Amino acid sequence: MARNFFTVMRSSAPSSTAARPSTSSTATAPPPPNMKEAAAAGVGVHLDPSLEAVRHDLTEDIEMALELRDVSVFYGTFQAVDKISLPIPKNRVTALIGPSGCGKSTLLRCLNRMNDLIPGARVEGDIRFENRNLIDPTVDAVEVRRRIGMVFQKPNPFPKSIYENVAFGARINGYSGDMDRLVEDALRRAALWDEVKDELDKSGLALSGGQQQRLCIARAIAVQPEIILMDEPASALDPVATLKIEDLMRELAEHYTIVVVTHNMQQAGRVSDYTAFLLAGEERVGRLVEFGPTQEIFTNPLDQRTEDYITGRYG
Repeated sequence: MARNFFTVMRSSAPSSTAARPSTSSTATAPPPPNMKEAAAAGVGVHLDPSLEAVRHDLTEDIEMALELRDVSVFYGTFQAVDKISLPIPKNRVTALIGPSGCGKSTLLRCLNRMNDLIPGARVEGDIRFENRNLIDPTVDAVEVRRRIGMVFQKPNPFPKSIYENVAFGARINGYSGDMDRLVEDALRRAALWDEVKDELDKSGLALSGGQQQRLCIARAIAVQPEIILMDEPASALDPVATLKIEDLMRELAEHYTIVVVTHNMQQAGRVSDYTAFLLAGEERVGRLVEFGPTQEIFTNPLDQRTEDYITGRYG
């Protein structure tokens, strides 16, 4: 299945150049050379829709946890994301990278219907999860969010004890098993148990920033999701706490599919297996530029704009 998806979606652009415009009779005319040069520089330009996203071959046969096809997002009349098609491999870490305003967090929130909570937001396209389109109105958004959990940029523990922070989601979802064991297991998987096991009645708000973020991860794990979304989970943390979160992401990928938004190129290179690079032009509509195994994206990008961003020429 993975090979077939990439066969369908992969651009025919040669590895030494940026993606070529479509040659179909309905494609828009290729942009003039000066526009292409500006696009490569990535500043103040319109990303021509005929410049197809580039995709590398998969380096492994792997099941897909999610498949996005032509996903677009609108806030009222403003379009934030345009027709992004992207696979999310199961039990791997996929990083979404790109400059601020390119639609990374917007796209991430589509994956568990969080955009439904924003007045005027509208999502079009197809997000396949277990052969169903997640954005179909007949799909229960609450159940989607239980199975696809989210960890936000800023730690947001509840004003409750450590124990109750972890148990809360499971309890409201009707969990009837051994709650003590569930809480311990979630804290262990979040690499926090040894630090808090003797003070579970302590307020979650009394923990350090890094501990609070791991508590939020434990809270997400406790409802037994299949996928965990992380929106810059270490951006507000010091280097030591950041390293713990990164180590935790690698450990969690043994049991969960992880999708993480990050502005930190070194972090994306360290923790992710696959990377998607998004970019927006002057009209501020985010589009996918390149997707593939992280090692390939960082060492042999197929699109000049990807190389320019990763090497810090703009961002």
